Formats: sequence, structure tokens, C-alpha cells
Amino acid sequence: MRILLVDDNAVARNAIKATLQRHRDWVVVAEARDGREALETFSEVRPELTVMDLMMPEMNGLEAAGRLTELNPDARILMITTDPSSQLEQEAKQAGIKGVCAKDKMQCLEDAIDVVSQGGTYFSSSKGFAASALAP
Repeated sequence: MRILLVDDNAVARNAIKATLQRHRDWVVVAEARDGREALETFSEVRPELTVMDLMMPEMNGLEAAGRLTELNPDARILMITTDPSSQLEQEAKQAGIKGVCAKDKMQCLEDAIDVVSQGGTYFSSSKGFAASALAP
């Protein structure tokens, strides 16, 4: 799977990239530092999945995701954040995002990628993370 990784924090980006690279079928084909750069890069590399941070300069992850899904309604986007909440999940769904994970929970990210790559969604619930194998 071809992945675009978007995060303004280089240390976080490198840690996430290292986690993703442990999977031989997952390839980080490009990286971006903010939402604007993500829009440009997405058009160039056409990833199968975009893993995007919420809080970034220039354009945050929600706005960038909304624009990406306007350009490509089939875009698969996972949002990563330091503080996932039910309100963020609602906003993420409205922006076309397929899942939300805490940045410090790499297993969550790996599970979410598996589910979203198969057309499902991955959002947390009060009982922990819940996945849907069915497209929304």
C-alpha cells in the first residue's frame, strides 16, 4: 500500500514512518509537513492511503482532508492526533476521514490501516476502538 504521511513534527513523522516500514506491503511514498503541502503531494503521488496529523501550521488536517475528499471522494485518510475526542470524530467523518487514532498508540494506527485499506472505517468509542469492515 502506497502511503502519504503528513505531520509537521519531523520526530513524530520519523517514528510513524519507522512503524509503517515494518510492514513489507506498506510503503511511505511521500511525506508532507502541512495541509497545503499534503494537497500538492497527494496530486503528484496518488497514494492509496494518507495518514495525516490534525494540528499543523498553514492548513490543519481537517481542512486538508476535506479538500482532498472534494478532489478525490475515494481518498482514504486516517487522522492522527494527540487527543482524540468524540467531537473530533464527528468533524473527521464530515471531512471524509475514514479513521482517527491517537498518535502515541502505534497499534491503533496499524489496526486502523488494516481496516481502512479494506474499505472500512476505524473510530473510537466509549469502550475503546471500534472498527467497521463495511464501507460507510
